Parts: sequence; structure tokens; C-alpha cells
Amino acid sequence: MEDYNSLSHTKWQCKYHVIFIPKYRRKKLYGVVKKRLGEVFHRLAEQKECRIEEGHIMPDHVHMLINVPPKLAVSSVVGYIKGKSAIHVARHFLKRERNYAGQQMWARGFFVDTVGRDTEMIRKYIQEQELEDRRLEQLEMLGLSNEVTNPKKGNKH
Repeated sequence: MEDYNSLSHTKWQCKYHVIFIPKYRRKKLYGVVKKRLGEVFHRLAEQKECRIEEGHIMPDHVHMLINVPPKLAVSSVVGYIKGKSAIHVARHFLKRERNYAGQQMWARGFFVDTVGRDTEMIRKYIQEQELEDRRLEQLEMLGLSNEVTNPKKGNKH
């Protein structure tokens, strides 16, 4: 069996595509914070017996392809990663030492989709996310974004 994990009485492969955003979709995830968050996410996932197989941090959202054992709820793992990473950012980058619950970093919800047999397609999508965002930004600067993203909107025929 390819790429399956084991628990005492279970063989499993539970991969999820997870996306979450900073609160108010502010573009906060730049520079040193961006570089350090990847390490923090991986370490937090390992603490929950999970593995991040692919990830990409954009200025206003995070993509992950994460392996979660069937004994854990995806929502609890994502909540743990978001909560603990917010506390880490507050302590190490905002210099708040005590009593900080991290409520200012991440928006409340998240997107999750099961991957199933499409692992390589999702992995490629996450890897190419930054290129696609740059392409859309350039189209917005040229004023062409509506024609490309909504071709019927501009066409009145």
C-alpha cells in the first residue's frame, strides 16, 4: 500500500487541503514572520501527530496539505495550529510576553477539503499558488482582472 500510515489497528491516509486567512484578510505574512511561520506550523503539526506535506504562506492566506490521523478531528488540529502560531507570533515578533491568547492573528474560520487520490494535483496547486496570485495582481494593475475572472460580466451581447 502506497503512502499509508498505521495506528495499532488501523491503516490510514487522511489528507486535507486546508486554507486559512489572517483576521480581516490583512496582508500581514511578510518577511521574517513568513519564514518562521512555516517552521512553527510543522512543529505544531508534529505535536498533534500530523504531518504537513506541502504548504505555502501567502501575504493574506495560508495553504496546507496536511496528513491528520483518523483519531483526531481536522477542526481541532487546525484550531490548535492557528491558536499556538498566533501566540508564537505575539511573543516573538510583537514582544508580548504574558497573557496573550492570540486573538488578533487569524480569522475565525477556515476552508478544508479532503484530498483523496488527487494528492499530486493539490500539491501542484499549492506550489503554483504564488505564481497565480502574482499573475492576478498584474492583471488588476492593468485593469484587466474583471475581463479575465468574469468574462461574461463585460460582455453585454
